[in-house]
Amino acid sequence: MAKTIPLQDTGSLKNELRKYQKGQKLTIQEFNRVARLAYFGFVVLTPLDPENDEVDSYLMYIQPPEGLPATQLDIYEDMPDSITILDGEQGNAIADVIRQGVRDRVDQLQAVNRREFYFEYFYEQEQSGSSGENGDGSS
Repeated sequence: MAKTIPLQDTGSLKNELRKYQKGQKLTIQEFNRVARLAYFGFVVLTPLDPENDEVDSYLMYIQPPEGLPATQLDIYEDMPDSITILDGEQGNAIADVIRQGVRDRVDQLQAVNRREFYFEYFYEQEQSGSSGENGDGSS
C-alpha cells in the first residue's frame, strides 16, 4: 500500500518531495542492465522537472524487449515495463549510452546501405573461378 503523509505536516511533505526529486541510484548490476537496454533503445528518459534548474533527476521508462533481444539481454525482472525516478548523475550517463547506441546503429545501417552484396558474393567468385581454370587467367 502507498505511503500516506498527512497534509497538515508540510515539513514531511517537503522532505518527501525533495527525496523524490533527487531520484534513486541504481546498483552496479542494475545500472549495467539498464545501460544494455538503453543502448538498444529500450529506455526512455525525460527530465523530471524541466522548469526547475535545481532538479536534475530523470523519469526513466524501461520497455521490455521482445523477440531476439529478449533472449540475449540480461533483464532485471523487477525493472522492465516500469517507471523510475533516476538520479541525475546516472541519468546523464544513461543518456550518453542511448546516444552512443543510436550513433552505432546509424553507422551500421549506413554501412549496410553502402555494401554491394551482389559483387561481394558473385563478382569475386567469377573472377577467382575463371582465373583458376587454365592457370593463365584465360577461360
